[in-house]
Amino acid sequence: MERVCQLAAQTLAHTGKFVKPGVTTNELDRIANDFMLSHSAVSACIGYHGYPKAICTSVNEMICHGLPNDVPLKDGDIVNLDVTALQNGFFGDTSATFFVGQVSEKARKITEAAHGAMMAGIEAITPNGTTGDIGFAVNKFVTKAGYFAVREIGGHGIGNVFHGDPFVPSFGKKGRGDRLKVGTCLTVEPMLNETNTEFIEHDIPGSTVKEYTTADKCLSAQFEHTVYISENGPVILTLN
Repeated sequence: MERVCQLAAQTLAHTGKFVKPGVTTNELDRIANDFMLSHSAVSACIGYHGYPKAICTSVNEMICHGLPNDVPLKDGDIVNLDVTALQNGFFGDTSATFFVGQVSEKARKITEAAHGAMMAGIEAITPNGTTGDIGFAVNKFVTKAGYFAVREIGGHGIGNVFHGDPFVPSFGKKGRGDRLKVGTCLTVEPMLNETNTEFIEHDIPGSTVKEYTTADKCLSAQFEHTVYISENGPVILTLN
C-alpha cells in the first residue's frame, strides 16, 4: 500500500504540473496514464464498471467522476484530478483540485476549504474510532467555512479492492457509524459545494459510473488522501 499510494501521489503531482489554460483534460489523462505505465502500474479506473479513461477530471461545477474530453481548460477554471493506481494487486487513491491560470478569490477559497476539510477529517481518525467521528469533523469545518459538503458521495475502504467498506461520510455524529479498524486503509475525500444545491447525474456512455454536477452550476472542489489506520493514529500514504 505504501508503494502504490506513493506512485498515485507522484502521478497526481506530475500530471498537475501540466494544468494550464489551453490544455485539454484528455491530454492530462494521457499524461497520467503514461506515467503509471512507465512505473510498472496501471490505472484502476480504465474499465472500472465501463469507465473508459485513466483518471477523472472534474472542472468547476463538476463534483466528481468528470470524464476527460477535448475541451481546453480556461484561465480561471479549477479542475480536480482523481488518480487511482493499481500495482501488485493493491490500490492507491488520491485527488487534488488545481488552479488553471489566475483564479477568482471565490475559487481559491473553496479550494483551500476543501483541503482543510479533508485534513480535519483525517485528524479525527483514531484507532477504534468511528466513521461518524470523521464525518462530524469534516462537516463542522465545512459549515464554519460557509460551504456545503456533499452527503451522498464520500470516501471508502481501500486495499486489495478499489472500493470497499466502510463508507466514509462528510457528515455524522461522534461515536456513530462503522468502527475504524487498526491495520486497514480508507480514503477521506470531502466534496464541497458553494451552495446547498442538489446534484445532477450525467450518464457516461457504456459505463454505470455517473458524472455529477451542481444543479445551479456553483463551484465544487475536492481533495482526497488514502490513510492507513495505525495503533498510533492516521498515517497518510498519498503524501508526495
